[in-house]
Amino acid sequence: MEKKTQQIPAGTSWLGQNWLLLLTGFLVGAAALVLNLLGNPGNMGFCIACFERDIAGALGLHSAAPVQYFRPEIVGIVLGSLLMALARKEFRGKGGSAPALRFGLGALVMIGALVFLGCPLRMVIRIGGGDLNAVVGLVGFIAGILVGLVFLKKGFNLGRAYRQSPLEGLAFPGALLLMFLLCVTGLCGLFRSSEAGPGSLRAPWYAAILAGLLVGALAQRSRFCMVGGVRDAVMFKEFGLISAFGTVIVTVLLGNLLLRKFTGFSFEGQPVAHSDGLWNFLGMSVVGWGSVLLGGCPLRQLVLAGEGNSDSAVTVLGMIFGAALSHNFKLASSGDGSTPNGHMAVIIALVILLAVSLVMSFARGKEGKK
Repeated sequence: MEKKTQQIPAGTSWLGQNWLLLLTGFLVGAAALVLNLLGNPGNMGFCIACFERDIAGALGLHSAAPVQYFRPEIVGIVLGSLLMALARKEFRGKGGSAPALRFGLGALVMIGALVFLGCPLRMVIRIGGGDLNAVVGLVGFIAGILVGLVFLKKGFNLGRAYRQSPLEGLAFPGALLLMFLLCVTGLCGLFRSSEAGPGSLRAPWYAAILAGLLVGALAQRSRFCMVGGVRDAVMFKEFGLISAFGTVIVTVLLGNLLLRKFTGFSFEGQPVAHSDGLWNFLGMSVVGWGSVLLGGCPLRQLVLAGEGNSDSAVTVLGMIFGAALSHNFKLASSGDGSTPNGHMAVIIALVILLAVSLVMSFARGKEGKK
C-alpha cells in the first residue's frame, strides 16, 4: 500500500494540511444524514458493502428479496471520482496486478462485512448513531489492519500494475453508468427491486446519485480511506486521514442529536445490526486485514476504479460476488444475529488471508534477494 504524499509549504499548520480531509469527513457524515432522512435505512446513509449487496440482488445474483435494489450511490461514487480525476488529469488506465487474487480477496472482505453488517464507512456512521456493536467492530477492524501491516513490512505485495488504454479504465464506470441509465429511464424492470426490508428503503434516485457524486469527487481529491488512516497513524504518525473518520462520527452524532433521532449509546435495538460481539469483531478483522492486502477500504476501491484502475474494478466485482455468496449460502447476518455458516466462512476467510499473506510475502522476499 503506497503512501501518497503532497508537497506542503513549510510552516503550514496541522489544520492547514488536513482541512480537505476534515471537510470530506464532514460532508460524508452530512450526506449520510440527509440520505437517511430521505429514505435510506437507519444508520445506513452510506454503506458500500450494503449497497453492493443490494446491487448483487438487483442483478439476480442472489435471491434474498429484502436486499435487492440498484443503488445509485455506488454509481455516483465511481462517476464522481472519474470526473475529479479527469479534471485533475489523474485518470490513467492501469491494471494487471494479481487480478484473480484481488477478486478473491474482495469476496472475502465482503463476506466479513456482511457478517458484521456494514463496511468501515457504515461502521463509523453506526458509532455516530449510538451503536456500540460498531465499536466492537472497530476494534476488530483495527486488529485486522495491524496484522496486515505486519505482512506489508515483511514484503507483502500483489505486484505492479501496468499501463492500460483509457478504454480499459473507462469500462467499469461506463458499465455502471449504462445500467443506471437503463434504470432511471423506466427500464428498472430489468432489475429486481425489494418491496420490503432494507432494499425497499431508499432515498430518491436523484438525491442518491448527487450524494454519491459529491462523496466520490471529494474522496478522490482527499485520498479518503479508513485503512490508510490507521496505516498512516501506525507507520508514519500522521493523523489526518484517521481524523477525517472521527469527523464523520462527530457529524453524524451531532446531526442525530439536532434531529432528535439519537436515543443513546446501546448494544440492543440498533437498526440493521446484531449484538454477537465475537463475530462483529472477527468479521471486521477480515475486512481490515483483507483491505490492507488490497491497498484500500471498499470505498477506496470504488474511487480507484473511477480513476481508471481496473484492478480495483476487479476487486469491486469480487465484492459483489462475495455478496451473492453470502446470501445464497446463508453467510450474511441479520438483525437476529450471525449464522453458523457465517461463523465458518469467517474462520475460513482468516485462514485464507493468512495463507495469502505468508505466500506472497515469501514470494516477494525471494524476488528481492535475486
